[in-house]
Amino acid sequence: MRPTGTLHLGNYHGALKNWTELQYEYDCYFFVADFHALTTGYEDTRQIEAMVWQMVVDWLAAGLNPAVATLFIQSRVPEHAELHLLLSMITPLGWLERVPTYKDQQEQLKEKDLATYGFLGYPLLQSADILVYRPMYVPVGEDQVAHVEITREIARRFNFIYGREPDFEAKVERAVKNLGAKNAALYSELRRRFQEQGDDDAIDRAHRLLEGNSRLTLADRERLLGYLEGSGRTILPEPDVLLTATPKVTGLDGRKMSKSYGNTIGLREDPDSVAAKLRTMQTDPARVRRTDPGDPDKCPVWDLHKLYSGDDVQAWVQQGCRSAGIGCLECKKPLIEKVVEEVTGMRQRAQEYEDNPELVRGIIAEGCEKARTVASQTLDDVKQAMGLAYR
Repeated sequence: MRPTGTLHLGNYHGALKNWTELQYEYDCYFFVADFHALTTGYEDTRQIEAMVWQMVVDWLAAGLNPAVATLFIQSRVPEHAELHLLLSMITPLGWLERVPTYKDQQEQLKEKDLATYGFLGYPLLQSADILVYRPMYVPVGEDQVAHVEITREIARRFNFIYGREPDFEAKVERAVKNLGAKNAALYSELRRRFQEQGDDDAIDRAHRLLEGNSRLTLADRERLLGYLEGSGRTILPEPDVLLTATPKVTGLDGRKMSKSYGNTIGLREDPDSVAAKLRTMQTDPARVRRTDPGDPDKCPVWDLHKLYSGDDVQAWVQQGCRSAGIGCLECKKPLIEKVVEEVTGMRQRAQEYEDNPELVRGIIAEGCEKARTVASQTLDDVKQAMGLAYR
């Protein structure tokens, strides 16, 4: 996430809540994207440090667990910037110019001077952010799939240019022998079936065969995976999209909750302020009087009920609104209770970290160290493939 201000409920339900679940299913890396904050906010960086630490506290208060996930700050892992530079040498300019959000954001942010390489190149920096950890999945919503696709294209291009070692076939032959006679024969048969018949089951079985073989080095495993598919060594694996539910979080004015619209409820906002905002939140515009029946599907409050209220309350809202049996303030009451309860919990958990800033800095220092260990291995392999690993 970019540290561009305090987090709100849209950020929480749109991404952060999902992260807290994924961290117990996968080996996850979450970072504060301070380099990315500069792509549109380079002219005034006075608040960026404070916003970075506030974001980390928000994450911890929301349930990210540094005991199972890696939390770090992008600029403290310089391998992100170095891989970005190296990938920029092979990335066609047209690929960056065709990213859907490039022209969209230029149109939306006309008041800013975005005629910079940093803004044009931010999708490539995103790709470096991903590829430096050589992940299996990137959790995104539908609107971000294009960013992962360009990452896959860049990885594919890099592997095509640099994945062929001068003695690739000889190293593959030695690696196959290391599988053992039985597994070597099975590997050759599965490769033949995939390349001649396009047998997807064969390639799946071959992947399992290689992943479970303790005789192989990491480099040999990558060579055999590349040879399996008719290419060279896979230095930067192409990550898959892990599509995640990103519910629409409606703001106080009925539009998507966004800081730029000024219609948000902060993740740690004062409970009295939250209650006051929700009481005056826009409702079905056709329901002018208390006795007029309403339509929840046309009411922004209903969108929040779907996030916060159980089936029984939702049924009560549907029946009461459509029959004019309840008023808008009545409808909002159980919602206010739930949102205030959530925000209050966030505030209480965050206070523990606010009172102990050294704990927060220690968590990030440990996360940065772990991230650098993984990222530096990728950089070593990348530079070796590009002929930059001087001995």
